[in-house]
Amino acid sequence: MPSAVQPMLVTRDVERLVRFYTGVVGAVPTDRVPDDGPVFYQGLRIGDSDLGLVAAADVEVGSPGRVLLSIEVDDVDAALPRVVEFGGAAPGAPNDMPWGQRVAHVQDPDGNAVNLTTTSAG
Repeated sequence: MPSAVQPMLVTRDVERLVRFYTGVVGAVPTDRVPDDGPVFYQGLRIGDSDLGLVAAADVEVGSPGRVLLSIEVDDVDAALPRVVEFGGAAPGAPNDMPWGQRVAHVQDPDGNAVNLTTTSAG
């Protein structure tokens, strides 16, 4: 079943963001529109959630709005080096939060704010 609420990122370079989200958080590509030729929409499945990527040649990147993606990963510390490898930015080390998560504040290649999180088993 698709997510009831699906965030969409508008980007100049859908393929670049597909590489980032598949490489860093293990996203799986789903629906693509159109099936052939330049992509307009690419769906990604991350765990039990969906993320949409939409192409727009004139979108301004690097100055994201007030949206923050928070994505649960198996191991924040292991995922952090892949952020830079796949074109994102990881300006600092992860932090242990009092509510039981380890969190790294990063940016995807378009400058969108992303929190990579790992929830403690306790």
